[in-house]
Amino acid sequence: MKSANPYVFIEDCQAALEYYQYILGGEIKNIQLADEMEMFKGHEGKVLHAELHLGNSIIHFSDLFAPVQKGNQIRISLECDSEEEIKSVYQKLITDGQILIELKETFWGALHANITDKFGISWLLNFQK
Repeated sequence: MKSANPYVFIEDCQAALEYYQYILGGEIKNIQLADEMEMFKGHEGKVLHAELHLGNSIIHFSDLFAPVQKGNQIRISLECDSEEEIKSVYQKLITDGQILIELKETFWGALHANITDKFGISWLLNFQK
C-alpha cells in the first residue's frame, strides 16, 4: 500500500483549502477545476480535486457535487501499489459493504472504486497505472 489519506468533501472547497493551509501550513497542489471537464458542466468554479501537502502527508479536498449526510464528509483514500492489491482490497471491502462506484478504469488513467464498508466507513480506492 502506497498511502492512506483523508479525503474531505466540503462546500466552498477553495476557501476551506486556504483556511487549512493558513492554519497548518503546507503547500496546495494539483488543483483540478470542474470547469476543465465536460462531464461536470453546470459545476463551473467548483474544485474537483486538490491536495494540501504537509510533510509526508496529503489531505485531499473536493467540493460537494451531490448532497452528503452530516458526518460523511471525510473518506479514506487508499493509493494501492498494484492492480492485484486494489482488486484484493476491493473484494474484501465489498463483503457486507456497499458499492458506490464499481472498480473501473477512469478518465485520469487509474483503476478506481468508491465503497462503504460494513461499519459505514467510506473508502476511495485508487491504483494509478
